[in-house]
Amino acid sequence: MRVAIDSTPLTVSSGGIPRYTSALSKALAADFPEDEFIQLTDQGREGLSNLERRWWAYGLPKQLRRLKVDVFHGPDFAVPYLPVCPAVMTVHDLSPWMNPAWHHGAGRIRRRTPFLLKLGLATMVITDCEAVRREVMARFRLPAERVVAIPLAADESFRPAETPAKEPYFLFVGTLEPRKNIPFLVEAWKRLYAEIPVKLVLAGRRRADCPPIKPHPELEIIGEVTDASLPDLYSGALAVVYPSLYEGFGLPVLEAMACGTPVIASRDPALVELAGGTVIHCDADDAGQWVDAMRTMIVNENRRSQLQQAGLQRSREFSWRRTATLTREVYVEAIARFRRRSG
Repeated sequence: MRVAIDSTPLTVSSGGIPRYTSALSKALAADFPEDEFIQLTDQGREGLSNLERRWWAYGLPKQLRRLKVDVFHGPDFAVPYLPVCPAVMTVHDLSPWMNPAWHHGAGRIRRRTPFLLKLGLATMVITDCEAVRREVMARFRLPAERVVAIPLAADESFRPAETPAKEPYFLFVGTLEPRKNIPFLVEAWKRLYAEIPVKLVLAGRRRADCPPIKPHPELEIIGEVTDASLPDLYSGALAVVYPSLYEGFGLPVLEAMACGTPVIASRDPALVELAGGTVIHCDADDAGQWVDAMRTMIVNENRRSQLQQAGLQRSREFSWRRTATLTREVYVEAIARFRRRSG
């Protein structure tokens, strides 16, 4: 099987979609050496809409024909505009359609993706969890047999670190953007800090539309962190705090669990599905709940230990190898469906 994967997400330095694209591509190549996996992108896009349209409408289909690709996978809400071969689209979540304030630059996705789905240009659709699968089927009126939920995974490098942290801290990891509810987290943490002085660390790329974050002497915003240093950062935290308003999966939550770090997360359906009862869930708008949960992580060592062990056990149920295997099954189904439809 010859598979072409859109590698455009890899031009972004960090985030869930680049990590998904990279980890899945590596797992597919490692586990299915009999197949050929080709990464394709438009090197001249530079964010220009006219160039982008020409690539998806003409340039990419031409490349797929030339390379005799058996199936195309778009890991970022897109597939070619012409049905030259079976195509699989990953729809990570519905955040671009839920609140325009969450994605100032998602106009292209909001316009294009529904069109591609309606015309059947995406032969099969992948989501990261069952909760989003149900949302996608309902919003775009897709039949159940055309949408498959395939969970993500944490890299094998995410494991408990042996070196303890010098001082206690709570940790958020992820892109700093409106949907992540960062100002709310900071205000809740400040209430706790007035009672018990434990610092808060925010790690991740700060997007241009990130809301203002009020400074505090013990609030540390460290920016992007290398993959190699993330396991130590997770392992040293009292807990990872993740008050996201909406998620498609919640990869930092799983990475923290794999490092043996307790997690406090919102009650978002995707996060509840991922955690499987192994984290503390709080309402995303109730600061009191977050203060109580963070306080528990400081004063109740037994509860921390319970969450650590439960999270570790739960994290072992996910692997990129399993993700790759299930994804390849979708490729096979897409090819069969495309052939039936074409002839």
